[in-house]
Amino acid sequence: MHYMNIFENVTGTRLRDCFMDRSGLLMFVVEEKELGRAIGKGGFKARLIEKKINRKIKIVEFNPDPIAFLKNIVYPVKLKAAELEEKRIVAEASDHRGRGLLIGRAAENLRNFEDVMKRYFDIEEIKVL
Repeated sequence: MHYMNIFENVTGTRLRDCFMDRSGLLMFVVEEKELGRAIGKGGFKARLIEKKINRKIKIVEFNPDPIAFLKNIVYPVKLKAAELEEKRIVAEASDHRGRGLLIGRAAENLRNFEDVMKRYFDIEEIKVL
């Protein structure tokens, strides 16, 4: 709750959610069309929040479409294609480097992305091609 108050006071944006992911990164999920204002010009507000709370953060824009939200979460990795098949998302990275970043060592990045997606959507797994 403390982190949410700091975030909203610094950015002036509406925050949808705030949580710690598996890697210890503090993730802020802002409402649609609020990302630019939350980050600030040149990332100024994001860096200011990191200094105030002394922790690495990631700011993500919420989207009610699961595929669009996944693309927001995995940014800066670009997805070549992604589609929803029942309760599974099948994603294809644009290159080998992107695929490696999506999966991560011992699939920890992939599990982290799955956890975030499960908070908002009825998704069982993400499969990377």
